[in-house]
Amino acid sequence: MQRLLNSADWNADAVRDDVRDFVVETIGAKNAVLIGDDTGFLKKGSRSAGVQRQYTGTAGRTDNSRIGMFLAYASAKGRALIDRELYLPASWTDDRERCRAAGVPDEVPFATKNEHFRWMLQRAIDAGVPFAWVTADEAYGQVKRLRVWLEQRGVGYVLATRVNDTVITVGWREVRVDELVATLPRQAWKRLSGGKGSHGERVCDWARVAIRPVWEDGVGHWVLARRSVSDPTEIAHYVCYGPVVTRLKDLVSIARPQLPPRSVQQVESPCRAAPLTAQRPGSHIAA
Repeated sequence: MQRLLNSADWNADAVRDDVRDFVVETIGAKNAVLIGDDTGFLKKGSRSAGVQRQYTGTAGRTDNSRIGMFLAYASAKGRALIDRELYLPASWTDDRERCRAAGVPDEVPFATKNEHFRWMLQRAIDAGVPFAWVTADEAYGQVKRLRVWLEQRGVGYVLATRVNDTVITVGWREVRVDELVATLPRQAWKRLSGGKGSHGERVCDWARVAIRPVWEDGVGHWVLARRSVSDPTEIAHYVCYGPVVTRLKDLVSIARPQLPPRSVQQVESPCRAAPLTAQRPGSHIAA
């Protein structure tokens, strides 16, 4: 395996595409969900591309690490990783000599994590991957440019967002999502399962409220909220876009998938079968 990764002549992106095609063939479905997430990999030294002291949820602290961006595919038949990107901090892209020493091509620019996410989504769209929804945590969902990008491509989404994110109501007012949810009557909340966790069913109270004054082409917009049963002050918020026939329980089922931790965290070197690469937009450059 080490000879294959370090000295054999093979194309990491071609392997990535083969893995993606196998996943689609095995668990593909028209109503599947694409899940975006990132995770940190602790790394000693300073030569590996992208490494620096930065916060990583893997360790729960700021430490020397690399950040891998991942795209997972989830359907009723299963879930699997289908794409990856390496996040290069500005401290790297501003130092081209350091990049060259690590094998990063000169044309690779600095890109935000959200841009990496969009590149992976675009590759899935270009490859004809069957899916209906996209979900991600608030680091991605709070970026309105991503939401517009998805809507322009007719892709439904259920994206977590921060409490002070703002939306336009059906009455043309701009309000914070937490303030909008606070106005919901008691009967708007429904107790539903958020999926199975390590301690059984994750039951929460869920509610949604329609937003945007104009709905066109058979699609609608909502703010979705998840409230803890044990602590009603603990509320998570999501912005949603999809077919007008979408039910509350449908949005809940889309919001709940998470990137399976073991599928990422147990990989000592991110995506051994298709190592992390530093890429320019729309390219397939291994580094």
